Amino acid sequence: MYEPIRTKSVHSTMAGTTPDFPHRSREEELDIQLAGHLAALLAVTDELRALAPCTELDAAAERLAEQVTRLRGGVPPVRAAATARGGEPHLAALHRRAHALAGRALVVAASRADTAAAILSAERMDAHTAALAEPREMVTAG
Repeated sequence: MYEPIRTKSVHSTMAGTTPDFPHRSREEELDIQLAGHLAALLAVTDELRALAPCTELDAAAERLAEQVTRLRGGVPPVRAAATARGGEPHLAALHRRAHALAGRALVVAASRADTAAAILSAERMDAHTAALAEPREMVTAG
């Protein structure tokens, strides 16, 4: 019914031979993934800084850039100038996105046992949760 496979699989390697493609360790993969999440969080943070400048966001952006640089072996992240657009709904969407990215970074940092990145990610999650809660408190107070 089926014709037998006559060619060697491209997915298998023979024992004792050197594979012809590079392999990364689990730690290296987690470093890459964590650096990516933190770099994305940095991009959203930079956009928030353009829309609503504050010293807390400036400090957070610098700490995020330091962590990304550390995880990438001294290569600093590329930072684009953010454009100021939108209003309150756009700010809320950015805070929600930043909260989600910080959560992803926290999961990877915990898996990697990277205390500095985990603490920074948790702090950013708390800050974005607080930023999302502020407008609601103002509306209910009035």
